[in-house]
Amino acid sequence: MEEQQKSGHLVLVMAPFQGHLTPMLQLATILHSKGFSITIVHPELNSLNPSNHPEFTFVSILDKIKESQLSDEDLADKLKESLVSNVDVAGSLQSLHKNCEAPLQKCLENILHSHHHIAAVIYDTLMFCAQTIVNELGIPGITLRTSSATTMLLFSVLPQLGEKELMSGIESPELQALQLQRLRALIVQNPTQAMMEVRAAFTNAIKFSSAIIVNSMEFLELEALSKVRQYFPTPIFTVGPLHKLAPAICCSLLTEDDKCISWLNKQAPKSVIYVSFGSIAIIDKQELIETAWGLSNSKQPFLWVVRPGMVCGSEWIESLPNGFEESVGERGCIVKWAPQKEVLAHAAVGGFWSHCGWNSTIESICEGVPMLCRPFFGDQLLNSNYICNVWKIGLELQNLERGNTVRTIKRLMVDMEGKDIRKRAMDLKKKAALRLMEDGSTSCSFNGLIKQISV
Repeated sequence: MEEQQKSGHLVLVMAPFQGHLTPMLQLATILHSKGFSITIVHPELNSLNPSNHPEFTFVSILDKIKESQLSDEDLADKLKESLVSNVDVAGSLQSLHKNCEAPLQKCLENILHSHHHIAAVIYDTLMFCAQTIVNELGIPGITLRTSSATTMLLFSVLPQLGEKELMSGIESPELQALQLQRLRALIVQNPTQAMMEVRAAFTNAIKFSSAIIVNSMEFLELEALSKVRQYFPTPIFTVGPLHKLAPAICCSLLTEDDKCISWLNKQAPKSVIYVSFGSIAIIDKQELIETAWGLSNSKQPFLWVVRPGMVCGSEWIESLPNGFEESVGERGCIVKWAPQKEVLAHAAVGGFWSHCGWNSTIESICEGVPMLCRPFFGDQLLNSNYICNVWKIGLELQNLERGNTVRTIKRLMVDMEGKDIRKRAMDLKKKAALRLMEDGSTSCSFNGLIKQISV
C-alpha cells in the first residue's frame, strides 16, 4: 500500500470494444504491479465483470447507448464499408462521445475530489473527449494507441498533406511497401462532416496529450515511428507486447472454449491452420461456404473460430454446406471462441489465417506463427501490408474462392516459400523475446513512461 501511495493514483478510460478492452486491461495490470493504484472508468456498453479484477476500482459512466446501437456487429457493418463507400462510422463514435463526455467529466471530478490527486488519466484514443476534460481539470492526459503507431501517420498526418508533401514524406522503401498513398486515397475520398470532425478531434487529442503509449515494438515500425515523431513531438513509448508482460487475465467478452486445446494436443507439430477473424468482422453465407470448402480441400488440419452472429443471417454454423462435416471428420475443429494466446503458443499450430487486427498480429509475431492475411477494414489493411510486404511473415489471401484458398494454404503450410516465411517469423519472435528481457527496450520504455507520469 505504501508503494501504491508513493507511485500515485491512475485513472484509465476504456473504449467499449474487445480489441480495445484487452490491451487497456493488460496495461492496467502492469502499472498496478509497478505500484500504482488503478481506477478504471468505462461506458456501460460491453462492461467487464469487476469481480474478475478485484485489484482495480471500476466506475461505469452512463452512455445512453443500447447494445444494438453500438454493438461490435453494428460497428462491423459500418466499418466493412467505411473505406469503400464512406459509410459514416464516425457518426457512431460521435454519439459515443456526445453521450459520455458530461458523465466522464463528472466522474473524473468526483475521483479528483475523493483522492485529491490523480497522477494521470490514461485514455483509449477512441475516447479522445477525455483529453479535453483533463485539460480543463489540470490533469496530465496520456493516450493509449491499441493499434500500430503507423496509424497515427495514416489517419492524422497524411490526409492533411498535398501530393508533393505526401510523396516526400513516404519516400523510404519500407513506407512505400505499406502502400500508404493508396490507403490515404481511400480515407480522404468523399469524407463526411462527421469523419473530418472526428479526425480533427482525434489528432488534437494526440497533440495535447502528455505522452502516447503504443502497444508495439520499436523494431517493427522503425521508419514510421521516425516520421510520427517528426509530426508529434509528444513523447511516444512503445511498451509492447503488453500481453507478454501482463499475467493471464480474464477480459474476453465471449466465452473461450478451451476444449480445442485437447484437440490440438492430438495434432502433429506445425500442421494446424488456425482461423479467426476477430471480434467484429462479419462475413456472408457465400464467404462462409467458400472458406469451408477451402479448408476442407486443403487437407490441412484446422481450428476455425466462428463467432455466433459472425455469418450474416445465421445464428452460428447452420449455413455450412452439405457434406462439409463428413469431408473433414476429425481433421477440423470449429469453436465459437478460442483462447487465442494459448492456441498460437501451441506446438501444433503452423499458421494463422487472420483478419490482421493489431492484437492478433502482435500475438502471432510473439509466437513465431506465419500468417494468412484476410483484412476486412480500417487498420487491418495497413497491418496486412506490414505482414506481407515489410516483415514478409505472411501471405495475402486476395479472394476467398476455394481454389485460391487451397493454393495459398499450401504455399504457407507446405511449400518452400512457407518455410522461408516461417524462418522470418521465428526471427521476429526472437527479437520480441529480446525486448522482454529485464534490460530490454520494453523495460526501458516502461521506465520512461513511469518517469513521465511522475513528472
